[in-house]
Amino acid sequence: MKYLLDTHILLWMIDQYEQLSPEALLILGNPENSIYFSAANIWEVAIKSSLGRKDFDLDPHDLRSSALWAGYIELAITGKHGAAVAMLPAIHNDPFDRLLIAQAITEDITLLTHDAAVAKYPGPILLV
Repeated sequence: MKYLLDTHILLWMIDQYEQLSPEALLILGNPENSIYFSAANIWEVAIKSSLGRKDFDLDPHDLRSSALWAGYIELAITGKHGAAVAMLPAIHNDPFDRLLIAQAITEDITLLTHDAAVAKYPGPILLV
């Protein structure tokens, strides 16, 4: 299966492994799964860490390098993804999460999230 990581899942996988649920660990540890991260993840970390958010306190260059080193596949942001955001219901206001949801729907990749608000969206989303 294909999975796209929400930003906190990506951060935890790289820097705070112990935060991950047993279900997330099973999915991420299965070599048959393809794990994706988005340019939106890196962008979110860059923005929020520069604003002083402690839960995003990781250098975005290091995060991207670590994700690639771990064998994760980088998903670029396209205009198709941006346009798909307009079709989402107004459940959650975080623009980064909304873009990740649009990418998951557009690319038919299951979004792994720890955010209950994100999990309320229709589409391929798994709360772990």
